[in-house]
Amino acid sequence: MGAGHHHHHHGHGHGHAHGHDHARAGRDNARRLTITLALQAAYLVAEVVGGYLANSLSLLADAGHMLSDVAALALSLFAVWIAQKPATARRTFGYYRTEILAALANAATLIAISIYIFWEAAQRLRAPEPVAGLIVVWVAVGGLLVNGIGAALLHGGREHSLNIRGAWLHLMTDAAGNVGVIVGGVLIWGWGLAWADPVVSILIGVLVIWSSWGLLKDSLGVLLEGAPSHIDVEAVRAALMEVEGVESVHDLHVWSITSGMEALSCHVVVGGRDERRVSGEILADAHLVLRQRFGLNHLTVQIEPRGFQEQDCVALGC
Repeated sequence: MGAGHHHHHHGHGHGHAHGHDHARAGRDNARRLTITLALQAAYLVAEVVGGYLANSLSLLADAGHMLSDVAALALSLFAVWIAQKPATARRTFGYYRTEILAALANAATLIAISIYIFWEAAQRLRAPEPVAGLIVVWVAVGGLLVNGIGAALLHGGREHSLNIRGAWLHLMTDAAGNVGVIVGGVLIWGWGLAWADPVVSILIGVLVIWSSWGLLKDSLGVLLEGAPSHIDVEAVRAALMEVEGVESVHDLHVWSITSGMEALSCHVVVGGRDERRVSGEILADAHLVLRQRFGLNHLTVQIEPRGFQEQDCVALGC
């Protein structure tokens, strides 16, 4: 029992430190997001006004993208804030999942905006409208600068958080959208090519859908309790089977609480020699393997003596 107890204590300390890191990263991310959000929101207004004055669908499409950015950032910020709220008796995992819901809502909104832009662009290709190319160019250049600054600010946090990655992706695709608008504006202003405007807006729409698809897939994966893509569950099972004294592993589950926080639970059947003496050491070994090889920290491992299942079943009459 000694070894097992000692190890459990160590594990608890580790979890605590992990929580502190998470909170600090959360505060850093919140600061970055707030600055980026303020920049984006101010620019969104400029882009809508510019698009209206220039009668440019590509600027309005870009503004639509920017709006989704602002919403994305506001949602991300809300998620970072709510994820820091402590767990309660009812919400035992805390509010970490809010972040994933935010990512999902983002992706869905983006796809809806793109569909609207496609429809609008189709109308304009049939009946082109005059566009003030020079205004378009200047407004888009400003947008490129704002997005560049925002993307640089968020670059650091994107490795660890699905949420920040979502926001960063938004900014990068937005910057690419700005480049498209600039090119379109130059074509209209220099050569009077009215079709450039709806064509650019369609390209921006495609860009938006492409960028949000991955986010949609990842956030749904977490919500459906899928195993994290970088963890091979069969490899985890095999590693546990290698622990001395383990006869079989069942009810093995690996899932994500939120991005960067993975959890595991399983039942390990222990057989053979004096089970009481061994089970503490087996538990310690199993924890060690899971932490070191797979980086899993939120662990629940149930040790069962051989024949435990059958007794259980007899009692329940199944």
